[in-house]
Amino acid sequence: MSPTSPETTCHPTRDTLLEDDDNCIVVLGIGNVLWADEGFGVRCVEALQQRWDFAPHVRLIDGGTQGLYLIQHVQAAKKLIIFDAVDYGLPPGTLKVVENEEVPKFLGAKKMSLHQTGFQEVLMLAQLTGDYPQEVLLIGCQPEELEDYGGSLREIVKLAMEDALALGVARLREWGAEPRPRRAPPDGSEVVTLPTLALAAYESGRPDAELACRVGDERFLMTVPAPNPAHLGGT
Repeated sequence: MSPTSPETTCHPTRDTLLEDDDNCIVVLGIGNVLWADEGFGVRCVEALQQRWDFAPHVRLIDGGTQGLYLIQHVQAAKKLIIFDAVDYGLPPGTLKVVENEEVPKFLGAKKMSLHQTGFQEVLMLAQLTGDYPQEVLLIGCQPEELEDYGGSLREIVKLAMEDALALGVARLREWGAEPRPRRAPPDGSEVVTLPTLALAAYESGRPDAELACRVGDERFLMTVPAPNPAHLGGT
C-alpha cells in the first residue's frame, strides 16, 4: 500500500480523478505481497512505476487486498489494466490476457483469496452504477506458490512479470499513456508501495528459516502447556 494520503497523485479520490481527466487510465495491481506469488499484481505496478513515466492522466494503484474500497478507481477509469495472480489451471508462470466482459468471469471462476471475491464485486458494482471503464484488460499470471507467508515471488513468476510488464506497456502506449523510461526513481511522495514492502527491501529483510519460525509464533508455541493426562482420560 502507498503511504500517501487519499488525495495524492497515486491515490486520488474518485471526484479528483474525474476532475483531472476525462480519459483517465488506471493501472491496478491487486494481491497480497505477504503470500509469495499472490503479490504478483502489486509487484507489477511497483515495477512499472520504478521504470516508467506516464502522461498525467495515468494512475498507478497498489490495490492490495482493499476489495470494495477500490470502487472509486474503477468508476473513474475510462480504461483499466489489472495485474493479478489468477489460478487458470495452467503451468506456473503462464500468462493469460483477458479483456472486457470476460474479466469478471475469470476473476470469479476459481478464487484463490478473498481479494478476488472483493474485486469481482467491485467490477459488478461499477457496472450497476453506470461508471464502468470503456476497456478493461486483465493480465494474469498462474502462481507457483501461495502458502509461504512472508515469502516473495518465485523465480518463474518473476520472469513472467517481465513479459507481463511488456504487455502492459504496449497496451498503455496504444491507449495514449505516453510511456517513457524513467531517468530517476520516484520520490517518497509518489511511491505506490510502502518502502518497507518494496520488493528489494522485503526480500532482504526476511530472516532465514533457521532464525524465524514459519509455522507460527515461537513465543506462543513455547508457552503452550503440555496436555494434562487427566483431561485425556489418563490416571
